[in-house]
Amino acid sequence: MWGHMSDYGWGVMGAGMLVFWVLLGLGLALLVRYIMGCSGGRQEKNALDILKERYARGEIGREEFEQKKRDLVT
Repeated sequence: MWGHMSDYGWGVMGAGMLVFWVLLGLGLALLVRYIMGCSGGRQEKNALDILKERYARGEIGREEFEQKKRDLVT
């Protein structure tokens, strides 16, 4: 049976294996990204987020918050 397999058959099997391994690798990469995102992976904060946190902690007053917010948005 194996002696009768044409080159075309081997090519299809090889392509199928390649697709399988590529999809498996992509799936693992996506899984790692998902886990890192859920487990508190480091995410960059923008300036407005930091400003909101400072206001929430009481480090700056409302007037200063509003002024700095206007500066950031425009």
